[in-house]
Amino acid sequence: MKSSTMTLLAIGLMLLPASNVLSQKATHSFGFNAASIHGFPSGEAFLTGGGAYDPESGFVKTGGAFRCLADINQGRLSGCKAGEGIRWDAAELLPSAEFTCSGSPGEALKTAVTDGNTIVLLADFYRQGDGVDESFTAKMFVSAVDVAPDLPGIQNVWIQGVGCGEAIANFR
Repeated sequence: MKSSTMTLLAIGLMLLPASNVLSQKATHSFGFNAASIHGFPSGEAFLTGGGAYDPESGFVKTGGAFRCLADINQGRLSGCKAGEGIRWDAAELLPSAEFTCSGSPGEALKTAVTDGNTIVLLADFYRQGDGVDESFTAKMFVSAVDVAPDLPGIQNVWIQGVGCGEAIANFR
């Protein structure tokens, strides 16, 4: 009897942190795939993923895959070589971020705002071999709408220091 009580207590204690996470209210979810993000002087990245978030409480649980398609030599992902990169996850949900798609002094500064159609994050990016230690940390956003209408094409995904791109993005 004592053994079964201890077993039930141990199982209950293990589930306690999970119940706290499950009680978080996620009001928005999203999924996306961006084959090419670029625009700064060097580098290009692939990014895909999704998750859930709540702008009111700051809750965020997101992640996905990433890969550097061309060497990145500036910004927060500087040093990521072509073929490197394996995954990303959210470090923090941000209310907004200022950005440019090219880093050019002539490009107007824009702002992306977290809402029901856009998520702005501080994200950790990982290379294979770095284990659980993030290789890079940078701001990013994904949106269901074009966040840079002053530029040709659709710009609805961005990585700080890499640039913008077009993503297939779904928000709910």
